[in-house]
Amino acid sequence: MTPKILIVEDEPALVTLLRYNLEREGYAVSEAGDGEEGLLRISEDKPDLIILDWMLPLLSGIEVCRRLRRAPATRALPVLMLTARGEEADKVRGLDCGADDYMTKPFSPTELIARMRALLRRAQPGLSDEVLHFADLAVDLVAHKVYRGGREIHLGPTEFRLLHHFMRHPGRVFSREQILDAVWGRDVYVELRTVDVHIRRLRKALNAPGEADLIRTVRATGYALDKERQSARTAAELGRAATDTPVESPSGD
Repeated sequence: MTPKILIVEDEPALVTLLRYNLEREGYAVSEAGDGEEGLLRISEDKPDLIILDWMLPLLSGIEVCRRLRRAPATRALPVLMLTARGEEADKVRGLDCGADDYMTKPFSPTELIARMRALLRRAQPGLSDEVLHFADLAVDLVAHKVYRGGREIHLGPTEFRLLHHFMRHPGRVFSREQILDAVWGRDVYVELRTVDVHIRRLRKALNAPGEADLIRTVRATGYALDKERQSARTAAELGRAATDTPVESPSGD
């Protein structure tokens, strides 16, 4: 399963920054704007890790952390406290109240994600060591590496997210609008044709001469990762396939 991250933070710009970086890495992200909402979301759908601000409306991050540690169901839930309070005494207090790690603002998104991975490895090794497989493809979500038939394939960040999405739903056909929402996000404006460009790049990277094209173009609908329907197609046909332009279905399915 995709690791679920809950951001409990009342600064919209920071939430947007965190969401962008985390979703780019393949995490499922939810958010809460205050401490009480954070606890409610945890009770409704327990995340795998929480990024928690200290200074929150209604209920402070310190109190949220204390309540999580008192409840058996959330006692071991990883909490990374992210706050502007950088004094040593504040760090000690945050860790003493039950936070597993503590970072101060401003911060490096790369470092934050590395610390998250370390927390996830300790809490639930299966989540952080996940490798997805389809046909002769393997996607290592931790190392961010892709292999086909044993050879390493180098993808750009967008192509990696695109392949990750397809690998999560093999055989399912997605319209370009659905792909945009899943890979780029609902709040980002991107031309529909951008999907076609990145599909072509992904195909070019994945398919060596003589190999089947695993990306299926469904006319008047969209794209799918499909082994059986593509078994007869090889990289020699990619010139034609790359120019196929699907049209999203009116229903969005």
